[in-house]
Order: sequence, then structure tokens, then C-alpha cells
Amino acid sequence: CVRACVCACACVLNLQVSYVTWGILQERIMTKTYGGENTSEEGQAERFTNSQFLVLVNRILAFAVACTAVVVIPHPAHATPLYKYSFCSISNILSSWCQYEALKFVTFPTQVVFKSCKVIPVMVMGKFVSHRTYAWYEYGIAALISVGVSIFLLADGSHSSKAGASTTVAGVIILCGYLTFDSFTSNWQKALFDQYKVSPLQMMMGVNLFSCLFTLASLIQQAQLLPSLAFLQRHPEAMYNITLLSVFSAVGQLFIYYTVRTFGPLPFTIIMTTRQLISIITSCILYGHVISVLGVAGAALAFIAVFTQAYLKSRGGAGGGSGAKKKPLSATVQANPSSPSKSLS
Repeated sequence: CVRACVCACACVLNLQVSYVTWGILQERIMTKTYGGENTSEEGQAERFTNSQFLVLVNRILAFAVACTAVVVIPHPAHATPLYKYSFCSISNILSSWCQYEALKFVTFPTQVVFKSCKVIPVMVMGKFVSHRTYAWYEYGIAALISVGVSIFLLADGSHSSKAGASTTVAGVIILCGYLTFDSFTSNWQKALFDQYKVSPLQMMMGVNLFSCLFTLASLIQQAQLLPSLAFLQRHPEAMYNITLLSVFSAVGQLFIYYTVRTFGPLPFTIIMTTRQLISIITSCILYGHVISVLGVAGAALAFIAVFTQAYLKSRGGAGGGSGAKKKPLSATVQANPSSPSKSLS
């Protein structure tokens, strides 16, 4: 009992520290300038704008961590054809790119609340990719989340100027892309888990291998690799931030796997939803974001719906929704914060 409590506390602490810090660093890298008069670095102030390079660095470190863990920890024989990892790798890259790119157009709190809508595209993709059915209450919860997020976005947009409103629309479109690609990733990975009994770390290694290759090839083809490296050479603080971002992302992934396997999806959902709330509060304090009372109400409605969905799923549902292939959304949606092979929500 004592050991279980210690393990639970360690998981809570590590997940909170890893992903709250990851969120802070993500916003720092994509929205703030490096260099200039107000820093210790010389040269003109400039922003880091290459989201693909961030994805590459994250994937390289995640691949290294997964390889090390697979070598150290005994695993079953690998039977999954390698090419099958490439499909969710591409969607994984695109969802990560959308996640970073959206911060150029929306605030970090808006991104976090919007990502709570992940349950909706996951259900849609589950229908088409995995041919799954859902209980009636899951449709109701999806509707509540949609209402909550809509209230938050409308309240946030009402404080924007005309130019700011159009910028928010661009950010919402990009975030919709994130949700679409990320939901495909989780459903494709679930299909591989079911068919080939691949371990989470093997999945992490396979997906990140292709992600490294695809992202590196894209950066070279677009002639963006050397300019990104030059930016890091000009601004060592950016290199430090990006390295920390990747470290916390990789460490967080390992604790995701351990927490879900040891304690189940409900405790994990509570931990990660609490983390999202802490991330929003921290971002508002550090970067001066203002959220209206109506916006707070919308965010609260969305997060309460997420908690309710996880609780009902842990109790075996609220009746209705028959079928042999019901999908535990709390496991699929929340165990995929960046998805199991990346960075989440």
C-alpha cells in the first residue's frame, strides 16, 4: 500500500512537472523573441518560427529514449511490419506541426481548452478507422465539450480587435487540423496494438523512427535545416529551451505509459486534466493572458465534461450503446497528450 502511494505520488509529480514545464517552454519558444536589448544575447531580436525543426528535435530525443528503454527492458518479439508505423508517423508529425504553429495565432490557454475537444474527432475516426460504436452518454459529453469550448472561444474572441479576430480564426483552423491528425494517430496506433500486440515502447520507437526520417527530409528539401541551426547558434537560450522541451516531452511519455498501465485511464485522465488547468493558470501568470468570466465558465464546462466522461467509463458506462467494439475513450483520448509517441493535450 505504501509503495503504491509512493508510485502514485511520483507519477502525479512527474507528469505535472513534465507537461506544465513543457507547455511553458512551448509558448516561450513560439511566441517570444530571442536577442535584443532586453536580453543578455547580442544581435537583433527575432522569433523562432520553424515548427518542423521543433518536431524533429522532439522526435530524435524520443526515439533515443525509446531505443534505450527497449534495450534495457525485456520486450516481446517485434512482429509489426515497419511500414505500418509510417502512416501514424505522418499524422503524428502533422498534428505536432499544427500544435506549435497554432501558437502563432492563438494564446496557449485557448489551445489547451480547444484540445479538450479531442474526444469528438476521436469518435469520428473511431467510426471510420476502427468501426467502433459508442455509448449514448459519450455523444452527450462530446456535445457538452463542444459547447464549453465554443463559449470559451467566443468569449476570448470578443476581446479581440478585427485583425485579432481573423487571426483567431486562422488559429482555430490550424487547431482543427491538429485534432483531426491526432485522432487518426491514436486510432491507427490502437489498431496496431490490437492486431500485433506491440508494446508501447516499441510503438514509440517505430513511430519516432519514421518521424525523424520524414521531418529531416522535409527540412532538407525546404532548405530550412541550416537556417534553424544558425538561429540556435545565434541564440543559445533558444537551444537551451528547445532541448529542455524535448527532454520533458520524452520523460513525460515514459510516465504516461507507466501511469496508464499501473493505475488505469481514470486516474491518468484526472492527472492530465488537472495539468491542463495548472498550465492555463501558469500561462496567464507568466505571459499576462486575460480570460473573461464567460471564458472561465466555458473552460470549466469542457473540463467537467472530460472528468464526467472518464468517471462514467470507469463505472462501466451509463447504459446504452451496445456493441462488441466499444472504445474506452478515456484511455484513447487522454493517453495521447501530444499521442503515445509524441508530445498530448
